[in-house]
Amino acid sequence: MELKCDCFFILGALFGTSLFALVVYLVYRFGAIYQLFHKVEAQSSRHGGEIVAEVLRDHGVPFIFTLVGGHISPILVACEKLGLRVVDTRHEATAVFAADAVARLSGTVGVAAVTAGPGLTNTVTAVKNAQMAESPLLLIGGAAATLLQGRGALQDIDQLSLFRPLCKLCASVRTVRDIAPVLRRALAVAQSGTPGPVFVEFPIDILYPYHVVQKELAPKGPPKGIVGHIINWYLQNHLNNLFAGAWEQRDISPLPVHIPQASPEQVQQCVELLSRAKSPVILLGSQVTLPPTPAAELRKTVEALGIPCFLGGMARGLLGRDSPLHIRQNRRDALKNADLVILAGTVCDFRLSYGRVLNRKSKIIAVNRDHAQLLKNSDMFWKPSIAIQGDAGTFLKKLSEGLKNYSCPREWVEGLKEGDVKKEHENREKSNEKTDRHLNPLKVLHHVDNLMSEDSLIVADGGDFVGSAAYILRPRGPLCWLDPGAFGTLGVGGGFALGAKLCRPESEVWIIYGDGSLGYSIAEFDTFTRHKTPVIALVGNDACWSQISREQVPMLGSNVACGLSYNDYHLVAEGFGGKGFLLKREDDENMDAIIQEAQEENKKGRAALINVLIGKTDFRDGSISV
Repeated sequence: MELKCDCFFILGALFGTSLFALVVYLVYRFGAIYQLFHKVEAQSSRHGGEIVAEVLRDHGVPFIFTLVGGHISPILVACEKLGLRVVDTRHEATAVFAADAVARLSGTVGVAAVTAGPGLTNTVTAVKNAQMAESPLLLIGGAAATLLQGRGALQDIDQLSLFRPLCKLCASVRTVRDIAPVLRRALAVAQSGTPGPVFVEFPIDILYPYHVVQKELAPKGPPKGIVGHIINWYLQNHLNNLFAGAWEQRDISPLPVHIPQASPEQVQQCVELLSRAKSPVILLGSQVTLPPTPAAELRKTVEALGIPCFLGGMARGLLGRDSPLHIRQNRRDALKNADLVILAGTVCDFRLSYGRVLNRKSKIIAVNRDHAQLLKNSDMFWKPSIAIQGDAGTFLKKLSEGLKNYSCPREWVEGLKEGDVKKEHENREKSNEKTDRHLNPLKVLHHVDNLMSEDSLIVADGGDFVGSAAYILRPRGPLCWLDPGAFGTLGVGGGFALGAKLCRPESEVWIIYGDGSLGYSIAEFDTFTRHKTPVIALVGNDACWSQISREQVPMLGSNVACGLSYNDYHLVAEGFGGKGFLLKREDDENMDAIIQEAQEENKKGRAALINVLIGKTDFRDGSISV
């Protein structure tokens, strides 16, 4: 009997504890406790978009790219009022590409804001490109109201699940008071470690004023019965919780950014290794251009080291147009003969044949912020002598400081440069070959390279024609080259050029397009016109997806889906407010004049497009055909 009473007592206590815990959870869940101590300013006309704009302003964000939608209108209006430049594009992907370019060129976080559902799904490729290019980018997305998510609201999908594989952080803001802390954390995460995109979702009721949201939540008639009263209480409590403490003063300043660094011991090991090298080579990738080391300072560091360099990605142009240390050709041979190779932000992926181009007898120093990229394919084709998870730019500075008395053997540097000059001469000879009908694309590119201004910035968007341009066009200085990166995305041209021109309004911005890739963003000539961001587009028009056709036809015997037409792209550009030029075989002797005319139009503030009818070129064997 005594045991039975004890059991009932214990069960009662457990039941009471569980009930108390449930009540506490519900009170917390509905924000009732928070509302007791934090005011709801029902008469305020302020809205959540203002907080978003304030946080972005205090983080030094200069531009916000968008394609407008009702879900995000409060953000755009507030940004405009605070002096952030709002730039609307003709496709959401372009908005993200433009934000990506700003991130790469300015050292700040690039920001794009798009509406819910299809607005966000349209950005997926661009966000993945930013992830693989390691660009710090904030994607702001609209969303259905908090109470309507999962209930069939317009454009309501599970957006967070879509972006989790693409972003370093995905968050959904659930109350107005959470806007600042969530955004601050997202912006810090985007820049820390290996930079990359982050996604923050803003339900529509987080962004509009109290009275607007109240109108949407208010019951249409008086409550009926106890259930009606409970529903009304729930809706009013939810509304109050959204806005409780919304306008209290909060810290909106930037949070600290964590950047991994090489240890002094690791740097010293590399100093000792390099001091004994007779034929060293540095491969610099995009990571070296990331903050905190300014590109101009990094250039001085590399020049002080005096070691021959191959430049890839955003590092192209780091050493200027004609540096004796910059080797552009014969990379495979140089790597086979090098006794030490420094992979500074360079990854052993397909671009380095997964590491197979490296000599197994060479000492290899690998530096990368990302551990997976640092050791990619090291289990198969190569092994690092020293692997450092850290910032490549800072590492090179410390390495240079520790090598004050080191001098790279002159004969090694001069030998590589001689081979470089010889190969450049051979390529230039190919540009003199005649075609049956159209212009030699290599000749066109050489003429453009000679006429580009010294402050030019080059955007690469295409396959075959752009592949040739990468060998011929010489970026004039640091951060003067933009390409998609490892993902090889077509369609970056319009967005990258837009972001570049905004960052450097006085510079001559060139987009090098293939005729295939042009189709993705030619409508952005409307954007260039409306926002007064004139650029120059050079289109290699060979009426074909030539990079695919070249392999498909001999291997499979068909050119299906590869053929295009010699379209009048210059007229399309004019329809969007630009100035179009047609460059054809008959203009061979007048080529410079047409290019210069496009440059003059650009100086007057008008975007220009040069539609160049070209033969098909393969740099691998030098063949040129109609």
